[in-house]
Amino acid sequence: MASHIRRREFVALLGGGAAWPLSARAQAERVRRIGVLMGYAESDSDAQAWYAAFREGLQKLGWTEGHNTQIDTRWVTPDDAESMRGFAKELVALRPDLLLSSTTPTTSALLQQTHTIPIVFAIVADPIGSGFVANFARPGGNVTGFIFTEPTMAGK
Repeated sequence: MASHIRRREFVALLGGGAAWPLSARAQAERVRRIGVLMGYAESDSDAQAWYAAFREGLQKLGWTEGHNTQIDTRWVTPDDAESMRGFAKELVALRPDLLLSSTTPTTSALLQQTHTIPIVFAIVADPIGSGFVANFARPGGNVTGFIFTEPTMAGK
C-alpha cells in the first residue's frame, strides 16, 4: 500500500459512506499521521464542532488518536496570512499521510508547501476557480474535497 492514505479512502471517511479498505485497517497498527489546518480561531464554536465531528468519524471507523492515528492541528484566523503560511510549512514538515484543510486560504497555504501529500479540503467556495482542482469529476493533483453548493446552480 502507498505510504499516503488514498484520496478515495479519505473522501469516503469524510463523507461517512464507507470505511477504509480492510487492507488499510489490517496493517500492523502503523500510526497514520494527519495534519489539520483550521482557518478559524480556536475559540470558534462552529469550527470546534466540525473538528469534533471529524475526530468522531475517525473513531467510528477504528482510527483512534494515540493508538493508530496521530492528529496534528493548527488553528489560525483568516486574517493572519503569515501564521497560516508558517503553520502550513510546519505541518508539511511533519510528513503526514494526509492534510485536512478547512477553508480556501488554508488550502492555498498547504498547496504552496506540497504537491505530493494528499490534501482534503472541507469548505472551499470555488476549488476550480482557485486552481485547486482541474474539475469535479477528476480533480487531479494532490487536492480534493467538498463544497456546499452545486456550481451549476449559481446562475439560477
